Amino acid sequence: MTRWRSARAPLIWGALVLAIGVPVALAAASEQLAWRDPVYIIAGFAGIIALGLVLVQPLLIGGYLPRLSAYRGRRAHHWIGGALVLAILIHVAGLWITSPPDMVDALTFSSPTPFSPFGVTAMWAIFAVAFLALLRRRLGLRPRTWRIIHIPLAIVIVAGSVVHCLLIEGTMETISKAALCALVLAATVKVMIDLQVWRKRKTPRGENVARQ
Repeated sequence: MTRWRSARAPLIWGALVLAIGVPVALAAASEQLAWRDPVYIIAGFAGIIALGLVLVQPLLIGGYLPRLSAYRGRRAHHWIGGALVLAILIHVAGLWITSPPDMVDALTFSSPTPFSPFGVTAMWAIFAVAFLALLRRRLGLRPRTWRIIHIPLAIVIVAGSVVHCLLIEGTMETISKAALCALVLAATVKVMIDLQVWRKRKTPRGENVARQ
């Protein structure tokens, strides 16, 4: 049992690296990059990295990543959230530079592309969570109130990001993209189910999550 626990940690971390790294590597090898501008390429990869960060967030909040204490998991969750906002800003800014009219259509929900409204909705949900997280203490949001606000927004972020990604036919390889999206959904569903269980049973682990 001890050997399994010691071996499990690198396996979990390795699987996470592969889950994010493989789609990025395959996208980097896409032939479509030959016809893309550098700014567009940077914007596209910022979007791919953002999706990878969306996968990391529920893993941190659920305590599924080994060798991370509850405190370190919370801190990492906050920092990853900031990195996610930055990645989205780079993604949007790059697309704006390459095609302002398309971005105006997307931001005003008038774009003919089916993936745009899902991405924009997820973006605003991410910004809302980040804004409220920064003002959480000033607003005096209690843990229960924070969960009531944060969890629905997190669901919007995950659902919008996954649908946005799946509908785009771009540089990402199809199978690895679908696998990453499936992992994002699975991790989110897992932590949502576990959060409900913890709240009922009031286990120590649940109490740690309740203080997020």
